[in-house]
Parts: sequence; structure tokens; C-alpha cells
Amino acid sequence: MAHGRGTSENTPNRFDRLHFELDSEPAEAEPTVFYRDSSRSVLSENWSPDLPFRYSLNPYRGCEHGCVYCYARPSHEFLGFSAGLDFERRIMVKEDAPALLRAEFAARTWEPQLVSLSGNTDCYQPIERRLGLTRRCLEVFLDFRNPVGVITKSSLVARDADLLAALAAFGAAHVFCSITTLDGDLARRLEPRAAQPEKRLETIAALRAAGVPTGLMIGPVIPGLNDEEIPRIMEAAARAGAQHASWVLLRLPKPVDKLFSDWIEEHFPNRTRRILGRIRETRGGAISTSVFGARQRGEGEYAGQIAALFRAAARKHGLDRELPPLSSAAFRVPPRAGDQLRLL
Repeated sequence: MAHGRGTSENTPNRFDRLHFELDSEPAEAEPTVFYRDSSRSVLSENWSPDLPFRYSLNPYRGCEHGCVYCYARPSHEFLGFSAGLDFERRIMVKEDAPALLRAEFAARTWEPQLVSLSGNTDCYQPIERRLGLTRRCLEVFLDFRNPVGVITKSSLVARDADLLAALAAFGAAHVFCSITTLDGDLARRLEPRAAQPEKRLETIAALRAAGVPTGLMIGPVIPGLNDEEIPRIMEAAARAGAQHASWVLLRLPKPVDKLFSDWIEEHFPNRTRRILGRIRETRGGAISTSVFGARQRGEGEYAGQIAALFRAAARKHGLDRELPPLSSAAFRVPPRAGDQLRLL
């Protein structure tokens, strides 16, 4: 198995297992197991100059989408799981996320500001269809009118267009749909349980029809594999109604570098040397870098060519405009049941 394997023998026994009957689970597939995440705080704080937000919310840890390149895979090792198959088949569920978020927003210390859904793993991965944790968190965002930015590879976000449109009416919602390729076969290999490319384009159209500011994220751009698709992806997204586009270069922290290299060797053996060589061209000869700025866009001549191709396509298709700015001006703490109403 190219992703590596983390078996049930390696599963930490300190986590409470949740039991779900998953009708869509193929009989021959490695079963997905869900565990209760007992974290007592729900907002993660970051100070990275690469990220346009300070706080993020991840209702789930691990991701069923199974994207081989995912930079978040190493975070699963902190839980005692593997970054390989465990990352996509051992999922932590934050059942208390909506209540914890409500408490965070209601605290006097909270300064209204953008919160990203999600900063690490996809908040609309398949189990969300059953559990609705992300939707319930969005209900909290709407109650407080706190701005939220969503990024996802799932078409399920269209389910919540009503809440996102209501937030957008206060200038408090953006959604970015992440599209890596328009090639359905490549998408199935790269992102086996994420929505197919045409479904993501339909999702952009549905969100825009509902009045939700929506952008395209080409993420990641994989040198030598999908970089030539940039203009086609942007043209298709613009036709669907996207208002803005951004991109991020492939990041391969350890052990994702080995997982991805093995995957390339398995799926594209005749192109392995070229793809890995192109990646190193954008990383100063290395397979990866953790340097701020460079890790998002790369460096060198080939990285510059990718950036120039993106800029030209963005101008051509009108995706170089910014989304409407997010605002926290409408933030309020809603009255709770039993609160005394203020006299007129």
C-alpha cells in the first residue's frame, strides 16, 4: 500500500471509539474507525506569516478524503497514529465543537475576527454528512455573526449555503473550493474520497447562486503533474462563478515526502524522475522546505514560471479581483434563555 499502513494493533487505547454504520463503506476496504476527541478547547491559534488568519477550527482530526499529498498527515503521529492509512481511517471527532465554540465567542476576552474552517483537515469530509458538526458550528457563527472562511474539497458545503448566505449578508463569510485537477482519473488517485472535479465546479455555482462569496484554490500545484492545468482549471472555475483564485505549492514534510514519492512511483513510474525533479527545482534542490514564504510558493526559475502562469490566467479570467472584505462589525453576543431583557 503506497500510503503506508497503521494497523489496529497500533491504535492508542486511550480514545473512546464511536460506532457508526457506514452504508457507503466498500466491504473490501479497510474500515474507518471514529474516536471521540475530548479536547476542551476548539480554536487553534497560529502565528504563521503564511496564513491570513489567526484562529482555525477543525471539527475532525484525520481526513477520510485520503489525499496522498496532505501536509496535515504528520499531525496524526502526535496522537499515536500513523501518517499513512491511519490518517484517513482513524478519525477523531470533536462532538463538543459547537458548544465549545459558543463558549469561546461568548467569553469577554474574545475579539471578533476571522476563524478558518478548517486550517488542517477538511471540515466537510464524508462523516460530516452524518454528524453535521460543521453545520452546527456554522449556526454558532451565525448566532454571533462572527466572520468565517471555509476551504474544502467537498461538494457537501453546498448543503450549508443557507447559513453561509445569511452570514454573507453581514459580510461575514467566504468559501474557497479547492480544485487540484480537472482530470477525473487523476483526482480519484490523488484524492480518492474527495468530490470529483465536476462536482466541485457545481458547488461553486450553487454557492454563488445563493449569494456566497466564493473563490477557487488550486491546491496543491504539483510541479510536473498538474501545473499545466492551471489555465484550464481557472477557466472552468470562472465559468462556474468563482470570483477570485489563489494557489499553493505542494508541501512535503516528513513523512509525507516518502509517502508521496512512493505514490508517484506506483502511479506514474515513467514520470517519477521528472516530477520529483521539478519539485526539487522549486525547493532549492530539496524535496521540501519549512521556510515561511518559500514553503507556500517555492523559489527559483520554475516556481517563478508557475507564478507567472497563474497571474496571466487570473487576469484573463477575471480571477485576480479580491473577494469582498470580511467584517466583524455585525458581531453580537446573542441573548441566552433566561437572560433579563434590557428595559426600553
